[in-house]
Amino acid sequence: MSERAASPAGGHPITLGLDTFGDVTDDAQGRPLSHGETIRNLVAEGVLADEVGLDHFAIGEHHVDWMPLSAADVVLGAIASRTSRIRLGSGVTVISSDDPVRVYQRYATLDAVSDGRAEVILGRGSSTESFPLFGYDLSDYDTLFEEKVGLFAELRKEKPVSWSGSTRPALANQPVYPHSESGAIPTWIGVGGNPQSVVRAARYGFPLMLAIISGPTARFAPFSQLFRQTLEKFDRPDVPVGVHSPGHVAATDEQAVEEFWPYYEKTMRMMARQRGFRVPTFEHFMNDVGPGGGLFVGSPETVAQKVATTLRELDASRFDLKYGMNGLPHETLMTTIELFGTKVAPRVRELIAS
Repeated sequence: MSERAASPAGGHPITLGLDTFGDVTDDAQGRPLSHGETIRNLVAEGVLADEVGLDHFAIGEHHVDWMPLSAADVVLGAIASRTSRIRLGSGVTVISSDDPVRVYQRYATLDAVSDGRAEVILGRGSSTESFPLFGYDLSDYDTLFEEKVGLFAELRKEKPVSWSGSTRPALANQPVYPHSESGAIPTWIGVGGNPQSVVRAARYGFPLMLAIISGPTARFAPFSQLFRQTLEKFDRPDVPVGVHSPGHVAATDEQAVEEFWPYYEKTMRMMARQRGFRVPTFEHFMNDVGPGGGLFVGSPETVAQKVATTLRELDASRFDLKYGMNGLPHETLMTTIELFGTKVAPRVRELIAS
C-alpha cells in the first residue's frame, strides 16, 4: 500500500459526519409526521450527532412536501444553540436559484451564533423545484451556477465587492456584512458527476464533495485525480476531497437491509415517477449495498470497512453518510446516528491508520 493510500488526500485529517435531506418521518403507526415535528426531530438528531463525537452535520436544501427543509440555515442555528463542537453546514445549498449575497450573509450569521462552526456546500441541485419557485429558467442552468459561484468566491474575501453578470444586479465596491471571525466561511463544491464542476472547484480552490448515490464508487476516482491535477495547474494549495453517500447502520447487516429497503424502494418509486427513470430492483439495491457499491447499509463493521476503502480509493479524507429516507422513523434514525458516531467513526479511523 502506498503512503498516499494509507493517508488519504495527502495527509488531510480524516473527518466523518452526517448529511440529511430532512425527509418526513413516520410515527409508530406508519403515519407521516407534520413538517413541524419532522424539523424539531431533525434538531434532536443534530444534537445527538454532536454528542456522539461526529465532525460534521449538514442539511440539504429541498422545497417539496416530503423534504420540507427549505431553510437549512435556520435549523442549523437551532442546532448550534444546543451543541458545542460539531461543524454545521449545508449539503447542498442550491446556489443557482439563490442570491449569493444572502447565502453568504446567512452562513456568516450562522458562523457567529455557532462560534465559528459554519460551512457551506454549494451545488447545482439535482432536484430542480427551486428554479420555477424563485422564477429562474432551467435553460440558464449552467450560466446561473457559473456566475453565482464566481460571485460567492468574491464574497468570501470579505472585502468590498465589484462584480457584474447576467443573473443579478451588478455590485460596485459594495461591502457585505456580517464578516466571519475566521475571515472566510469554509466553502465546498458538491459534484454529482460533472467534470466541469470539478475544474471549477479547483479553479477557485474550494474543497470538492463527491455526491455518490448509486453505482460503483470507484468510478469517481478520475474526478479526484482531475481535481488534484487542476489544483496544481492553477497553483492552488492542496485541499480536501469529501464523499457523500446514502446509507443506514443497524446492529447487523440483515437488520440494516430489512429496515432500509422498504423506505428506499418507496422513495425511488416516487422519484422515478417524477424523473422518468426505472425503479431499482432489490437485486440492484443489494449490488449497491455490496462491496464497491454506492449504498453504505449494514452493521457498524461492514459500513466502517466500506467507508475506509472508499476514502482510500478516492483519495478522500471526509465522509458524510446521507442518513434517512422518506418515512424512516425518527427513533430508527437516532440509532443509526448513535452507531455511526460511536462504532463506525472510530473504526474507520483505526482502519485508515493501520
